[in-house]
Amino acid sequence: MRRGPGIAGLQHAVRTKEQYKVAGEEVKKNTLQAMHEQLAAFRSNLEEFARKYRADVRRDPVFRAQFHTMCANIGVDPLASNKSLWASALGFGDYYYELGVQVVEACLASRSLNGGMMELPGLLRAVNRRRGAAAEPVSEDDVVRAIKKLRVLGGGFDLVTIGGRGYVRSVPGELNLDKNRALEAAQARGYTSVAELAAAAGWTAGRADETLQALTREGLAWVDDGAPDGARLYWFPCLSSAGGSAAEEQAAAAAAAAAAAGGGGPEQSSPAPG
Repeated sequence: MRRGPGIAGLQHAVRTKEQYKVAGEEVKKNTLQAMHEQLAAFRSNLEEFARKYRADVRRDPVFRAQFHTMCANIGVDPLASNKSLWASALGFGDYYYELGVQVVEACLASRSLNGGMMELPGLLRAVNRRRGAAAEPVSEDDVVRAIKKLRVLGGGFDLVTIGGRGYVRSVPGELNLDKNRALEAAQARGYTSVAELAAAAGWTAGRADETLQALTREGLAWVDDGAPDGARLYWFPCLSSAGGSAAEEQAAAAAAAAAAAGGGGPEQSSPAPG
């Protein structure tokens, strides 16, 4: 009969296991130390890059977006703190704070016309017009980042997508699936009717009517009873080019009035792009 390992064999196995454990911990410690050193060197290089190209980051919207993308890929958020190194190196804290204020002002200036929802390109034009020709231009990426920072303040600021297009919502509330579908149905022409929405979405007339009535109560839709065939139409200023231009014109007028009130003298607002 074969005998099992004796006491000496068991003790040897225990010692071998302990040696492997100590060696593993030493490798882990050395690897962790090497990673810390690499991260420190990388952080130093990234900080030097930020300081060296600060003017380009602030001046060029495309370069700024690429810088944000690079930071996101390595898990660095330049906007994480207003007191962070990035705020002092790049001035991002003040930059996006000021941009957020301008986004809020542009949305409030046009809310009475578009019900608190504005297409992202239209908001970008209104913000750049509000900033003036002498200011650094901003991009859609900048506006999106500013809006994401505004979310923590509440007030309903959010980004929504309708039919593949980006919109900014600046009033409390939620676009459920039915409301989103109604806006998609009206996107091509800027308006729809109960019958058209019911046919496009495969709904009953009651469901389509209830959805459009809800959008009307929220100020996103305007009722038009003057159609030649007598059908009631629901217009969405935030979708139609005419309504969008009118909202931008009102925002531009408000910006000019604010500049004049601030002591800058009367200033003629530039016409809104079509």
